[in-house]
Amino acid sequence: MTVSPSGASMTKIAEPNPAFTKMVEKGGPGGETLMLCYQCGTCTASCPSGRLTAFRTRQIIRKAQLGLKDEILPSDDLWLCTTCYSCVERCPREVEITDILFILRNMAVREGHMAEQHKKIGENMLKHGATVPVKEEVMKLRVKMGLPENPPTTVGNKKAMEDFRKIMEECGFDKLMKGGKK
Repeated sequence: MTVSPSGASMTKIAEPNPAFTKMVEKGGPGGETLMLCYQCGTCTASCPSGRLTAFRTRQIIRKAQLGLKDEILPSDDLWLCTTCYSCVERCPREVEITDILFILRNMAVREGHMAEQHKKIGENMLKHGATVPVKEEVMKLRVKMGLPENPPTTVGNKKAMEDFRKIMEECGFDKLMKGGKK
């Protein structure tokens, strides 16, 4: 909100950015369906996250259609989607809504925006090779059951972890987690 010379408050209206809309449409699989949406709201009504949060799928899709980049990318709402695909299954226009949200999230991360919970998961992947580190009591229980201390995934396989980290570095994931660009 801004204040006019007379002291009256004015709401700043965001300017549409067709170039951003084109970037979303070409940002990955599903992006080309963005403009098929006619705002019926079925996605929002189908969204389990929207029942418990302020997340409104239809609003994000509309903002993407208008190219309102500055309202989308820094928004916490972008990270409230659980990627359950309920919206996609029910969309009468077959808009690939979840894929569009992935495109928007990738754009947000490249610009340094990411929900703290998602950032922690990414950091765990880099550090432990898994989204959730294996707890010490779980390791003890595994040994007690005659299993290796760590599961035979990247967590328990040194070579697999090295390969995993190389892939993460090659695709720039490690830099994204540090807030940098790919």
